[in-house]
Formats: sequence, structure tokens, C-alpha cells
Amino acid sequence: MADSSPDPATHLPLKPVDLEILLALADGDQHGYGLVQAVASHTNQLIVLDPGNLYRVIKRLLEAGLVAESGRRAINGPDERRRYYCITPMGERVLAAELDRLRRLVNASATRAVARRLAP
Repeated sequence: MADSSPDPATHLPLKPVDLEILLALADGDQHGYGLVQAVASHTNQLIVLDPGNLYRVIKRLLEAGLVAESGRRAINGPDERRRYYCITPMGERVLAAELDRLRRLVNASATRAVARRLAP
């Protein structure tokens, strides 16, 4: 029986913020603020998401089936109303395909030649 799941390549190339959120979720479930912190840290503050942008991106990733609400909730304290998100199996396949695409791009001989020419 053929696999009827969508081809991950239909989601490529990922937007940088999508890639960063999927990478953060690949490490484990996160709530929105945790994602903001993880993305900012991983990108050395190059990508700093405000809540409005974050939740627009999350909504898009939810609709694409790349992330889902995890159902995880803190028991007590300020986190108990926070929604947690997780990467889906499709999100994992898309992330793997994007990382492979980027790896091939970086390793391409034309890319290496340009990088050597531009190096200080």
C-alpha cells in the first residue's frame, strides 16, 4: 500500500522562522514564550519574535500540520494556562528534508567556490 502522506518537499524551502521553530520543537514541547527564547538564543538574537508574529507563525504551522498543540500543561503556577506545542511526524519529515536541502546547498561546489571568493 502506498504512503498517502504529503511529500515533505511541498513545504520547502522553509522560512527561516519556521525552520527555527521546528528545530526548537524537535528538542521537546515548548510554550510560546519558550519558543521566543529558544529562537532568539539559537539565532544569536537575529530572530526575535514578538507575540503577534509568533502566533501567526504557529497558526500557519498548525494549519500545515507541522506542529500541534501537545496538550501538556503545567500543574500549578503561572504556566498552567500556557499552550504547549510539539512537532508532528510530518513536521519532523519536513525538518529533515529542509536540513538535507540546506546541507546539499552548503556542500555544492558552486557554493563553495563563491564562499572562497568572498572570504576575507
